[in-house]
Amino acid sequence: MALAGMAVAGIAIGFFKRAFFGVDPFQCFCNGINQVIPIGFGTLYMLINAVLLAVDFFLDRHYIGISTFINLFLVGYAAEFSENMLARWFGEVGMPGRVLFLAIGIVVSCIAAAFYYTADLGVSTYDAIPLHIADRKPKLFGRILPFRAIRIISDLICVAVGFALGFMPGVGTVITALFMGPLISFFKRTMSDPLLARKAA
Repeated sequence: MALAGMAVAGIAIGFFKRAFFGVDPFQCFCNGINQVIPIGFGTLYMLINAVLLAVDFFLDRHYIGISTFINLFLVGYAAEFSENMLARWFGEVGMPGRVLFLAIGIVVSCIAAAFYYTADLGVSTYDAIPLHIADRKPKLFGRILPFRAIRIISDLICVAVGFALGFMPGVGTVITALFMGPLISFFKRTMSDPLLARKAA
């Protein structure tokens, strides 16, 4: 579940990028940094995750596991490979194709995240931060904020930073910033958690 989730997450990023409606919030953040540091995306993605890994190490080591390192070394290159292959197979697609690619990117990336969350072998360095905050049960106006709300806030911060560094977010970026957290929670509750429970039984 962990390995498949990470690999599929990288492939989903390729669909996001070929849709040309923007990328997911963390990729918006990474692409913003890429505007300032123009090196290969796969290498830059690995370096950014290495920095976040150090942050996670001090925040909560529980979320550091084999999945964290799979993400560190695999996802950026899987995204680069996926984008190149989609460009080779489909070239420039029209509006219906772009909408389809966007839908695939959103749904598949959320399913992938749900699976490697459920595997509980660590999560990506970025995902660990909102999960850690959610564990501490922060409150807003006296109400405890659930993970989906914290994820929306962290995604919006990533979009703002990426935009400030010169990367233009698209409608797909905004959609994922607002709905990725709730969708991950939905797929975890309805797909990955029940699957793991059946395997355990």
